[in-house]
Amino acid sequence: MIQPLIEPSGEPNTPSTPFVRAAEPDEANIRELVEAFYRRVDDDLLLGPIFARELAGRWDAHLAKMTTFWSSLVLGTKGYRGNVQEAHRPLGDIEPQHFASWLTLFLDTVNTRYEPAAAVQFMEPALRIAQSLQLSKFGWDYAIPDAQRALMASLKRLRTGSSENESATELPDWSHGQPFPVRLSGAEATELRDEPSNRSSNRPGNQSGDA
Repeated sequence: MIQPLIEPSGEPNTPSTPFVRAAEPDEANIRELVEAFYRRVDDDLLLGPIFARELAGRWDAHLAKMTTFWSSLVLGTKGYRGNVQEAHRPLGDIEPQHFASWLTLFLDTVNTRYEPAAAVQFMEPALRIAQSLQLSKFGWDYAIPDAQRALMASLKRLRTGSSENESATELPDWSHGQPFPVRLSGAEATELRDEPSNRSSNRPGNQSGDA
């Protein structure tokens, strides 16, 4: 039996309605994943100001677009029309720690909401896209952090059906209370994540517009 990639963070749980992780992705739970993730992004001290600046008045449209994007990738709906590289090219103030924070929040949110076999369907493309953007942004000689490359290799082994024992032993060890995933950028700036903000008037889901 495949064990969870990490212990769930408990973010979706409430005392009265225990959260059950989804065994299969569908459009409804993908929409819920996107909304939960961007709530965390909005509250993040490092990422929140950038997203607030770029998406002011356009949160609803962005959430809808990202739901379509992940549905296209994971479900094969083919509804997304866009260019990921071009969409991120105008963001001139992005540094390695921003990628680390984004990946940390996204992978953890996926892990809390999906069983391992379903979670891999989101995690692996997220890591591939992040690597492509990192190389495009920082140059082809940029060294992808070892922890990020190791995680991608582990997820690929899990997806492609390596033996159960191999998958269990080769997945990175997060048993010592460190954030998931750790040191994806080689920087410690990811400690800024998950601090509450006071931007409730401009939170995801409260605005409308085109992405």
